[in-house]
Amino acid sequence: MGDERPDVLLTGLLFYDLVLTGLGKPPTPGEEIWTEGMGAGPGGIANLAVAAARYGLKTSLATVFGDDYYGAHLRDVLANQEHIDLSLSRTADGWHTPVTVALAYGHDRALITHGQEPPLTQDALMGDPPEARTALVHIEAEPRAWLAKAAANGTQIYADVGWDPTQQWSSDLLDQLSLCHAFLPNETEATAYTRTDTAAAALGKLSDLVPVAVVTRGPDGAVAVDQTTGEHADVPALDIDVLDATGAGDVFGASFVAASLGGWPLEERLRFAVLAAGLSVRRHGGALAAPGWYGIHQWWHALEDPGLRRTYGFLADRMPMDPGPPTRHAPVTPPAPGAVRR
Repeated sequence: MGDERPDVLLTGLLFYDLVLTGLGKPPTPGEEIWTEGMGAGPGGIANLAVAAARYGLKTSLATVFGDDYYGAHLRDVLANQEHIDLSLSRTADGWHTPVTVALAYGHDRALITHGQEPPLTQDALMGDPPEARTALVHIEAEPRAWLAKAAANGTQIYADVGWDPTQQWSSDLLDQLSLCHAFLPNETEATAYTRTDTAAAALGKLSDLVPVAVVTRGPDGAVAVDQTTGEHADVPALDIDVLDATGAGDVFGASFVAASLGGWPLEERLRFAVLAAGLSVRRHGGALAAPGWYGIHQWWHALEDPGLRRTYGFLADRMPMDPGPPTRHAPVTPPAPGAVRR
């Protein structure tokens, strides 16, 4: 109360995502596959921003919008539908918003993207970043100057990292963890950067570099260590049918931050993030699949499994009395019955 700082500060590349689901198998050259469903919405850094905003967190996003239909549409969704502060964002003349087509099948997806580097860098957008309670960032091989400034002004940095297309997995990237409060890579990334074979071994090495270390394990849940409290947690994932895994890691990260800002114990933070990520994969797209408090509230009140009721009993004291209005999900176009194939 009375803290005017943003709860969450973000910057990164924005995408317009078109998600095709129900492929059954990946396509091969010369083959046409008809999908069971299609959805569209904001992606990239929007995944984190929307997931955070849907918990009622004051969310400030610095990104670049193209001066095209996709850019105008995404700006409208983020500002007017999701109530994200875009005062640090810019629209670039003559630059087109990147577009990604996600082909979702099984527990994973393939991505096809068209786009160019934005004309404004993260450092140009951020300048001297405003003080914020937290910043959610994707660290990259080339350190960003704004990150050190944000850490210096008291912002707690929660970081993750993406796939290294060179597959060199340079451990030099981990030097940036000295600026971070928490690091939340997935198991593949964590083991590759730490030169280890298991999530537990990777967690052990990462916990020496950052106060809070988390390793996500997809369908196997997540493990974490909080050196500030001496807590360790290992939680399983929920048994949920996956429609589209796009953005699940981002939903996990934003949910972990939301619970951390609430001062929850580590196991509760981890279970909450695993739940939110699990709920997100039941819907199309990344950003607009985020459940927010409304989705969590719906899940809890429909839950009949007595074991899960006990495991997630802490939600009864954590959920707000008013979960807010229903969340709006990605517009979905299912196939018409009897659709004619070419």
